[in-house]
Amino acid sequence: MDRLNPPPRLLMGPGPINCYPRVLSAMATQLIGQYDPVMTGYMNEVMALYRQVFNTRNQATLLIDGTSRAGIEAVLVSCIEPGDKVLVPIFGRFGHLLKEIAERAGAKVHCIEVAWGEVFSPEQIEDAIKLVKPKLLAIVQGDTSTTMLQPLEHLGEICRRHDVLFYSDATASIGGNPFDTDRWQLDAVSVGLQKCLGGPSGSAPITLSDRFVEVVKKRRHVEAGIKAAHHTQGIGRRITSNYFDLSMILDYWGPERLNHHTEATSMLYCARECAINLLEEGLDNSIVRHELHGKAMLAGVQGLNLQVFGDLKHKMNNVVGVYIPDGINGDGLRTQLLDDFNIEIGTSFGPLHGKIWRIGTMGYNSRKDTVLHTLQSMESLLRRSGHRLTTGQAVDNALAVYETCSL
Repeated sequence: MDRLNPPPRLLMGPGPINCYPRVLSAMATQLIGQYDPVMTGYMNEVMALYRQVFNTRNQATLLIDGTSRAGIEAVLVSCIEPGDKVLVPIFGRFGHLLKEIAERAGAKVHCIEVAWGEVFSPEQIEDAIKLVKPKLLAIVQGDTSTTMLQPLEHLGEICRRHDVLFYSDATASIGGNPFDTDRWQLDAVSVGLQKCLGGPSGSAPITLSDRFVEVVKKRRHVEAGIKAAHHTQGIGRRITSNYFDLSMILDYWGPERLNHHTEATSMLYCARECAINLLEEGLDNSIVRHELHGKAMLAGVQGLNLQVFGDLKHKMNNVVGVYIPDGINGDGLRTQLLDDFNIEIGTSFGPLHGKIWRIGTMGYNSRKDTVLHTLQSMESLLRRSGHRLTTGQAVDNALAVYETCSL
């Protein structure tokens, strides 16, 4: 069997994306023992770094070993007890995912929905909270299936006023769009590395407010094989998942380092480097960079005579959706783009499958050269497929954005 030698793809879809080179280097670092003081020191560094990434002072800021979905599941299964009411506003595929995971945890899930391509107003969500009286509001900030960014800044105050826990998945948006955990009064946030943070899928940073931690601690469980005389069990129902039991994971990341699982060391190195890379650039600078290259890509696809999908007032900085033109084989063109130019873009899910392409500008790939190369390559294929466009207009539009805006 040959050694791994994947082709040099440029991943310009909705994620995953190409990793920052320094992140790849970090993952190749040699392993050390789980309770080596150097290792636990790295764990403490990761907690401190991600407090800055999340804009929070939450002590309970750590990693869940698994993809971004693992972070979602850990938050929901550790909070929800059978029969709890959960409100999930759905504006794309990943709202449906929150609904499913909450249902599997035994929640009575109540949903409100808007058409894909739209977002919710604070009033719509507050009206639903008044009606449902949920324990938890669970919502996605940036849903790559629709490319929309749900405003969160007013929802925390609403939730506090109605005594509702407030959780958001921000996997696709953090690092490329504003996110402020404490100021927006979020109680739990989970993310992944494979979007604007510029890493691979496989580690899920989370942060939990003190009041969310109190809910989890009521369900604390210590396994019989490691339980000592001074350990106390919670008074609530035991969390149904062992692996995603946040009460045990908090003990593992806490001062006692109470054994739970073997930390995914290489992914911890990776997550650490993703955070360092982002913070060295500066959160605000990273958001401005994603906004700039997102605007250039938007102008470019408009120059390709492609109709943009969704409400542009609420488009994410780091991904744009465009309708596949009539008469164009959408999957066929994507395959040609991959085979002939080594560029990957995405289609979408559900009602948008086969109707739109999704083009990302995130993390390491949020750069001028990647934007221009993608636009020029798509222009060649669209023109050869019979799509009407003005030759050179896409790149000219993007360059005009770069000439008027700078980092």
